[in-house]
Amino acid sequence: MTGTGLAMTSSGALVGITIPLGILVIIGAVTAVIVASWHRLQAHRADAVAMAAYRALAEQAVANQEELRTELAKLTEHVQAVEQLMRDVG
Repeated sequence: MTGTGLAMTSSGALVGITIPLGILVIIGAVTAVIVASWHRLQAHRADAVAMAAYRALAEQAVANQEELRTELAKLTEHVQAVEQLMRDVG
């Protein structure tokens, strides 16, 4: 009888240690998943901010390009007027 009681005691001790360790492993895994998801979210937010800044820069570049085209068209008209004047004089 003593051998049977000893076997039950060591088995009960094993279960007593395994259950809390299993719970700690599960809590650790859940924490790791939460931290990884949080980091992924922060990276996504940073990418969104960078993309918004890039869009603003692209819109500004397009506006500047349109201004330059308008200015170039005016200069072309002036050059054509000067060329016509030189033809009339020459």
